[in-house]
Amino acid sequence: MIARSRAIGGLAAVALVMGLAACGGSGGSAGSDTEGQVLRYAPQLFPVSLDVQQYPAEEAVQTTVQQGLETLTVMKDGQAAPKLATSWESPDEKTWVFHLRDGVTFSDGSAFTAKDVKGSVERLKSLKGSLDPLLASVTGIDATDDHTVTFHTSAPLGTLPSTLSLVFIGQGDKVTSDAYWQKPIGTGPFKFDLFSPDDKVVLSRNDKYWGAKAKVAKLEVLNMPEVSARITALNNDEVDVLASIPPDQVAEVSGVDGIKYGIGPSFNYYFIWFNQNNKPFDNVKVRQAMLHAIDIKSVVGDLFGDLGTAAQSPVTQAVFGSTQLEPYSYDPALAKQLLTEAGYPNGIDTTIQWPLAGGPNIKAMAQAFISSWEKVGIKVQPQEKERATWLKDFGALKWDMNLQTNTTGTGDADFTLNRLYTCAAKRMGYCNKDLDSILAKARGSLDQNERKTLYAQADKIIWDDAVGIFPVDLKNNYAVRDNVKGLEMPVNGRPDFSQVSVG
Repeated sequence: MIARSRAIGGLAAVALVMGLAACGGSGGSAGSDTEGQVLRYAPQLFPVSLDVQQYPAEEAVQTTVQQGLETLTVMKDGQAAPKLATSWESPDEKTWVFHLRDGVTFSDGSAFTAKDVKGSVERLKSLKGSLDPLLASVTGIDATDDHTVTFHTSAPLGTLPSTLSLVFIGQGDKVTSDAYWQKPIGTGPFKFDLFSPDDKVVLSRNDKYWGAKAKVAKLEVLNMPEVSARITALNNDEVDVLASIPPDQVAEVSGVDGIKYGIGPSFNYYFIWFNQNNKPFDNVKVRQAMLHAIDIKSVVGDLFGDLGTAAQSPVTQAVFGSTQLEPYSYDPALAKQLLTEAGYPNGIDTTIQWPLAGGPNIKAMAQAFISSWEKVGIKVQPQEKERATWLKDFGALKWDMNLQTNTTGTGDADFTLNRLYTCAAKRMGYCNKDLDSILAKARGSLDQNERKTLYAQADKIIWDDAVGIFPVDLKNNYAVRDNVKGLEMPVNGRPDFSQVSVG
């Protein structure tokens, strides 16, 4: 079977429609002159590093690095579309051939070739990080010639074009050096001038860029850990762009003079996992009881308003491969009955952990659920942890229940389901061979309709087995000074600032 790329028009995004006259400073110059313009962005989380291969699933790292480094593909309307690769085909079920864009150079003037792709992907795989399961079946990468890269796999891998939308390409002979990632050199519209940890990242326009040149001369990514400080800076014209404003602080940016506010769909959601390596969560009836004991729809409505909807699938409705499943009913009597049937007529004692500042209203949601569980005899001790401690404990499976946000990075269900819920993933002690078989078939298929059907089956298995609680699909939101023009907030929440200007 042969699969070929096709360009698909229209980025699934929420666009800020700007037809407004310039007002205020924002570091920009008047009129159409963009030479002195500076765009200032204060994200919810500041990048811990610019080594996007070391931290391939960290949204803050990806958003910053993608301004200067690029990928072979990008996702548009749920499909892989060209970026550094112009086309690709699968001549047989275990081979993918990617054809690279001609005339591309890095910001230092050196040529971009297939060797850079080979070196970048091989280094990413060698680190065995969070994207490794998506590339596990890649057995070899050949720089066939300067503009052709061939991937060999041990099994059919229909998801490779979409997975490569997350693999950033650096200079192949330098990506193994830590020094390179202090100021990485890429092919993108901006080049890195400064990375000051816990302070700011400064980028400037790459005049050697192969595509449309950046509209601002400089881009600054600023570290402002406190949301109140970010909102104050936006109101005081010290910052131009914010994202991820908590629901309870939207009023401070919505309807305010000089600021434009908007919301849109996202790939982000909350989940609560049960550690099934330990009792009582090895029992499906206990897990189902936990779900029937909470009124998810009411909690979501109270805490998130327009910025969240009760989930109907283990991945958000914006993701390719999601489906619409029947939510668990709020039924405390049934919850008690299930606990009794599972051998816990007097209830259970357990804990739930989550990271400090881990997402909008995360603590309030945990507390609401804890109160509901207590009413059916489930006593849950809250454990809010500093992010570093939480990450360590999460990876070591030192928890009973784990609450966190997550995102489907590619917009394809494979990114979440095949990475987290297979027996081999060993994320929370869940193992279902039937699910493994469905996910393997979906990953290997080149037929998108078949893949969608298979993911719907996988979604239902995870849902019915109560592998976790999926309370809410989150929405993206953002606020900008109203002299910012051209910004789009894509569904993945990682904006491209190259075509943004300030008036």
